[in-house]
Amino acid sequence: MDVKTKSLSKVLSVAQEAALEAGKMLLSHLRTDFRVSKKGRIDLVTEMDLKAEKIIVDRIRLDFPDHEILAEEGGKQTGSGPCRWIVDPLDGTTNYANGYRFFCVSIAVEWEGQLSLGVVYDPVTEELFVARKGEGATLNGQPIQVSIEDQLVDSLLCTGFSYDQTEIEKNLELFDRIIFHSRALRRDGSAALDLCYVACGRFDGFWELSLNCWDIAAGRLMVEEAGGRVTAFDGSPCTIYDPELLATNGKIHSKLMKLMKS
Repeated sequence: MDVKTKSLSKVLSVAQEAALEAGKMLLSHLRTDFRVSKKGRIDLVTEMDLKAEKIIVDRIRLDFPDHEILAEEGGKQTGSGPCRWIVDPLDGTTNYANGYRFFCVSIAVEWEGQLSLGVVYDPVTEELFVARKGEGATLNGQPIQVSIEDQLVDSLLCTGFSYDQTEIEKNLELFDRIIFHSRALRRDGSAALDLCYVACGRFDGFWELSLNCWDIAAGRLMVEEAGGRVTAFDGSPCTIYDPELLATNGKIHSKLMKLMKS
């Protein structure tokens, strides 16, 4: 076992432990009295976001004090090691603040700039999604794959809406166009979980505008490792630092892409 493989195995173990601990804390405080504030006109942050992030960062620092961490609430903490941790302590904050039980903890890791690990934990369903570059994706330890649906009209799709008014208007145009060419469309409010649902075949495709890297890093790797395809809306390559993302089972990708451009 080389140094990278051995190191990433330890990193993955810590990522899973941190996600589980933070997720269980979030679930225990759901529907309790916690502080909610605003980062923007409709963009919320709760006391629990901050507590969950502290749990994760503290757990990382126990074993990897030199690693860089990029977290939604705490920003970037520089480091000198080969890893960058990308952390969303509570993806689906608005859902959580309103007691809507669709939220998760998302943790991804880049090794020397390459997206290498992803962990997403849904504490409500106790579902732990894990992906490792080149080694596939799992749900509670069992391998997962994207769906085999190849007809857009028979596809269940999902999207999300930005907090930016202009981006909302753009996506409403896409939503209005696509809904008439698919079986159904969902908007659940957690990009990380939506991507995991594509990875395990519950959704056939997902798109969204104005995303941040912590929203999609782990979920993106999950889709790719489960056999799906991830691009920009026009089919060009994209990274987790690009603002738009189209993720599908691969079989409907070109059809959905064409519809989005029409």
